[in-house]
Amino acid sequence: MIVGPTVMNAQTIKGIVTDENGQPLPYSNVIEKETSNGVTTDGNGNFEIKVKGFPVTLIAKYVGFQNKSIEVNSASAAIVFKLDPNNSLDEVVVTGNRSKVRSVLNSAVPIDKLYAEDLKSSGQVTFDKMLAYKIPSFNSSSQAISDATAHFDPADLRGLGPSRTLVLVNGKRKNQSALVYINDTPGKGEVGTDMKSIPFSAIERVEVLRDGASAQYGSDAIAGVVNIILKKQTNFTEVSLTSGVTSQGDGFNFGADLNSGFKIADKGFVNFNISYLAQNKTNRAGKPGKDDLFGVAADDAQWGDWLSRNPDLGMTIGLPDSKMGAFVVNAEYPLSEVTTVYAFGDVNIRKGTSYALYRAPYWVSDPNNLLHEAGTTYNGFQPTFETDIFDNLGSIGLRSNVFGFNADFSLTAGSNKVDYTVGNSLNVSLGANSPTQFEAGGYTFSQLVGNADFSRTFDKVTFGFGTEIRREQFEARAGQEESYVGGGAQSFPGLQPANALKETRSNVGVYTTLDYDMSEAFLIGGSIRYENYSDFGDNISWKVSSRYKLTNDVAIRASFSTGFRAPALHQIYLSNIQTLVSGGRISNQGTFNNVDPAVIGLGVPKLDAEESQNIATGITFRSGANFSASLDFYHIKVRNRVLFSGEVGFDGDDTTTNPVEEVLLDNDITSMKFFINAVNTITKGVDVVLNYKNLEIGTGRLGLNLASNIANTKIDGKIGTPAILSANGYDIFNRKEQGRILSARPNTKVLLGMNYDLNKTTFIFNNTYFGEVTWQHATDVAKDQTFAGKVITDLGVAYNFTSTLSANVMVNNLLNVYPDLLDTKGDVVTDLGGRFKYAWEVNQFGFSGTTFTAGLNFKF
Repeated sequence: MIVGPTVMNAQTIKGIVTDENGQPLPYSNVIEKETSNGVTTDGNGNFEIKVKGFPVTLIAKYVGFQNKSIEVNSASAAIVFKLDPNNSLDEVVVTGNRSKVRSVLNSAVPIDKLYAEDLKSSGQVTFDKMLAYKIPSFNSSSQAISDATAHFDPADLRGLGPSRTLVLVNGKRKNQSALVYINDTPGKGEVGTDMKSIPFSAIERVEVLRDGASAQYGSDAIAGVVNIILKKQTNFTEVSLTSGVTSQGDGFNFGADLNSGFKIADKGFVNFNISYLAQNKTNRAGKPGKDDLFGVAADDAQWGDWLSRNPDLGMTIGLPDSKMGAFVVNAEYPLSEVTTVYAFGDVNIRKGTSYALYRAPYWVSDPNNLLHEAGTTYNGFQPTFETDIFDNLGSIGLRSNVFGFNADFSLTAGSNKVDYTVGNSLNVSLGANSPTQFEAGGYTFSQLVGNADFSRTFDKVTFGFGTEIRREQFEARAGQEESYVGGGAQSFPGLQPANALKETRSNVGVYTTLDYDMSEAFLIGGSIRYENYSDFGDNISWKVSSRYKLTNDVAIRASFSTGFRAPALHQIYLSNIQTLVSGGRISNQGTFNNVDPAVIGLGVPKLDAEESQNIATGITFRSGANFSASLDFYHIKVRNRVLFSGEVGFDGDDTTTNPVEEVLLDNDITSMKFFINAVNTITKGVDVVLNYKNLEIGTGRLGLNLASNIANTKIDGKIGTPAILSANGYDIFNRKEQGRILSARPNTKVLLGMNYDLNKTTFIFNNTYFGEVTWQHATDVAKDQTFAGKVITDLGVAYNFTSTLSANVMVNNLLNVYPDLLDTKGDVVTDLGGRFKYAWEVNQFGFSGTTFTAGLNFKF
């Protein structure tokens, strides 16, 4: 136990801090009101504090609980602080308002607030999946056979794509990842933030703003904002160990986390976190026993025996192998009563291995015995796609008071780097000289952000203003020559020198915001922001919002805002062109960037900002300290969404050449894809959140929570196909591609959670309904497939052996639920000749089945 300063003629007060059930809260803070005198409770929640005299007011604090004050008039009896959990509707949040913190009930916009324990109760092992099982409008699911996408997993709010959710750490802009999702998965063509880069054990809480916020935070905040608040505690060291495995015996994972901290001269603090997570692969491949993709029957005279021994065609489809190590630090030090210097940052290193399509012996031969020993039977080979990911973020700042304004000055730098290695493969064109491992190149995205924010409250008016200066850089690096020459490495030809580049841009933003509490019940607010980008120009976004309390427990709220999203540097400059030489002729195919002469020749305009309009209205209700509810409707229009086009090539008629083909021929191109502003969408939805806590049943207490999101996105108007392409019958965004933004994510998601606390034991029972998703065929409506909605049930138990030692076990997907099976309806490409049992282009919750997890937690 840490005791306070020595006080002459002091009186000693003893006591204990517990939760509402009487369980001790170790390492809580107990302070004397309006003084710096304070102590920390020991491992059993006990404390002693010395005070000068009586009466005195003591305040007990513990993360996740409401502060409690007690006036003490003598030291004759021990003081008992019983802290109540924070009510989810009435907790204070900092997100959604640049000037003044408000409670969730008092906010004019919908905000979710989750503590680390809430995330942990999901039973998931990564932060993005934890959010997906706790917030209905947040989506993230594991991908397979999708190159680097399998190691990032696209995540989004309200089904609007990864690009339109802004991620903050301690209120500062987090850098995006280096990856553009160009594989056939949800989020194709988008750029998101690496949500796996910050371990949940470093997180104190997460605030999710479910409303457009470009007028406050700038680009990307069309769907909302995820603000990750790092831990500050210095009272104890916490070590957590977790491990899990699927019911099929694969997918073993092991994680270890250490969180600790220390005080600086009894005024400041440093909190640090070290994390490690290893995840083994899973495999849920189909077993067709034949290969319709290559026309090889089960009884094929030459390959029938191989098919009988490899009914899954050698495939590995599921979670990738991965290892992650992370270090996070968060620190503050007050220089004076009004000035505090702060710093925080993280370093995350991940190495992963995913698996490409297996090269069956009838697909790719190995005549030079590169991947099998001479004299042995050749069985084909499994190419691997290996990623080295390095993500880092660092911020330093100063909070002070300038001319009566609260001021915050900060400088934040962040980057994300990914390098590719293709393993266990070969380049057929190099024959016996081919390597079997290839460095295939990589990408880096980095940013440097300077912020200056000012705010001040004048009676009922809170006024704020500020500026942000940002510099971004995108770099593409070529792979080794053997990875791209000829046909390139099997499964993933490396990036060519012509694809390598380093491009930068800068932008300046200024904003102002004003909140006016016209009365205790009526709040009205507004924001306006001007941004200027060095590449595409400027934008003005604005927002008005209001909240009116009908009673102390019932409030209505509404907002209208405009927003924007600057096209990512990746989307402007990414190119991945494969150059082939055949018969003395050079031909190029692949992804061409927005500034390429061939793209410009097809009439594709320079990428511009997406623009949005967001209308939201809702009602919040609270009954006592234990029940809360909210209902929010939203309507979001996004204009000029950036999309990744379908393939543009030759029409197969060799007798004539249309104008599009002339452009291709002039640039030695056989086929091409590109990025373009070409689609408008409208998303309508409703969010419902109900919470009931502390329902007494027997000798324990039950907590219930029901949350749902129901949404629908549709395309507004026609696809903006350039005139030359439209006139010659090219469809740059066919039905299959449209389906990725319309129906690749569940339009309905419902979470029902129950926690029952009985003495030292907590029982956790969660049900998550993932609504139906639809895969759309590129041209034939009859071949569409809708995958029915499913309920995933999780059951867990946590037990506190002592106030410092606890354990938990969790069964995720208790009933071993899988998505519907793929139905090819005669289209062999749908499941790639039976290789895929479950859909990969649309996704609800992955396909790992039941997972068993156990954990142990120590505090000392």
